[in-house]
Amino acid sequence: MTASTDSTDNAATDAATYDLTPLVSPHLDRHMMFPLLEYIDSRIATGSISYNSLDVAQARLELLKPTHMVDYAMDIYREVNGEDATIPQEMEDQKAGVFKELEELKEGQMKFDELCRNEELRASLVNSNQWNVESLTSMVTHDITPETIATYYKFAKFNFDCGDYQQGRDMLENFISLYASPPKQRKEGEGDEDEYGNAPSSSAQEEEKTGNPNMYYLTTIDSSLLQVLWGKLSCEILVEDWEEASIALTAVKTAIESLAQSHKLTALEALHQRTWLLHWSLFVFWNDASGKGLESMVELFTSEKYLQAVTTHAPHLLRYLTAAVLLCKRRAAKKAGSNSNAEGRRLLRDLVKVMQQCEYSDPIVEFVDKLSVQFDFEAAQSQLARCETVLSSDFFLCKQTELFMEEARVFVFENYCRIHHKIDLTTLGEKLAMDRERAERWIVDLIRNALLDAKIDSEEGCVVMGTGSTSVHEQVMDKTKELTARSGGLVVNLRGYMNDIKREKIRKEKKAKEDAEY
Repeated sequence: MTASTDSTDNAATDAATYDLTPLVSPHLDRHMMFPLLEYIDSRIATGSISYNSLDVAQARLELLKPTHMVDYAMDIYREVNGEDATIPQEMEDQKAGVFKELEELKEGQMKFDELCRNEELRASLVNSNQWNVESLTSMVTHDITPETIATYYKFAKFNFDCGDYQQGRDMLENFISLYASPPKQRKEGEGDEDEYGNAPSSSAQEEEKTGNPNMYYLTTIDSSLLQVLWGKLSCEILVEDWEEASIALTAVKTAIESLAQSHKLTALEALHQRTWLLHWSLFVFWNDASGKGLESMVELFTSEKYLQAVTTHAPHLLRYLTAAVLLCKRRAAKKAGSNSNAEGRRLLRDLVKVMQQCEYSDPIVEFVDKLSVQFDFEAAQSQLARCETVLSSDFFLCKQTELFMEEARVFVFENYCRIHHKIDLTTLGEKLAMDRERAERWIVDLIRNALLDAKIDSEEGCVVMGTGSTSVHEQVMDKTKELTARSGGLVVNLRGYMNDIKREKIRKEKKAKEDAEY
């Protein structure tokens, strides 16, 4: 009984020690923190994490103060201070102020809101290319001014701050549409060739300018519209529409890179924006039901610009990258083709490189390091036992705990057998915490269903791993994959070196000329 209690206490302590909420929260919108705190509360209730529920309630209260969710804040205040506690006057004043602002914003944006709800009139304006700020504000009939549209945007944010994320999302969609230019749906026969096979003349049909399809067809982007896109992404995450959230994530990413490329964001500002995007993307990728989310996450996190954000600003994100690689390694190998583990090996090799650049460690990262780098199976098994506690206590990873543990066992099996080539089933069962018969069935299922080059020798009672040889084509592709990027890097370095030489030469000539004059 005592040993069991000690084990539970140790697990709860581990969960608190490796909780990333304090590191993740500075890069999230405060509204996104509420689901994380609710999950922590559920772990406290089961004794799975050594936090105090009142401390969590106090943190939630601090998050609520700047928002318009005053009634919710009052409930939390009573939870912290007791049901009979008197609500502070400042909270009562804030509540009155919220209702006053609500009425003012409703009145100020009403004209444009009515127009948005008139589907027939709106469709007519869209078809006539008049659904934009300039056209709408120049029409006397609709009585819409730039201030009306600005107030509409403020009201969308007001609804968001009140916790009405659905309404905020719908209003932001209307606002974004004013700056978008989607492709027009042509009527049947429109734009067809004439009876002689000639195309319509350019004067009769001009090519319409469409916006960027990866950015809600926006024709332009600036810092203000970028904030709107961030708001749209936040709403999609909080209403848990993951398909739309994925589209919004792409829009924000496209906008950041567009602004950075046009130098409207400094390099440091772009780095901060990418760091925020990486954190927000965790909600999207770890809730993707299509199964492609983790592969997209690995691709994003290991791309050059976003990898820089991970290594310099957010090394704790290594946990999620490590878990994603381990979970999608075999799936990526299957996509690459049968009898090919090159893609899985490449993912692990790239992951190890990232691990060497990040000053961060936890049981999940240590497990991969012990197994892939140090080949210390005993230490890896020890870390794997702690991984389950860390996974189940992590808001983003908790749903993947069982699958991660299964993939981890496969990973141990592959590495152990790759080193030993032939291994007794009984010994392997011990490594996997299984009896001989269960271990044999488990391995047979792996060979039958997974991309695993191995066979079982029933007579000798052992597993024999295949050679796992890599084809010449795979070797060439693997070696030359980053050749273009490396060549480009050499050219940039050489150009910089030559420029330094030229500058030094000019400096010496100038100095010699000055010395000669004296």
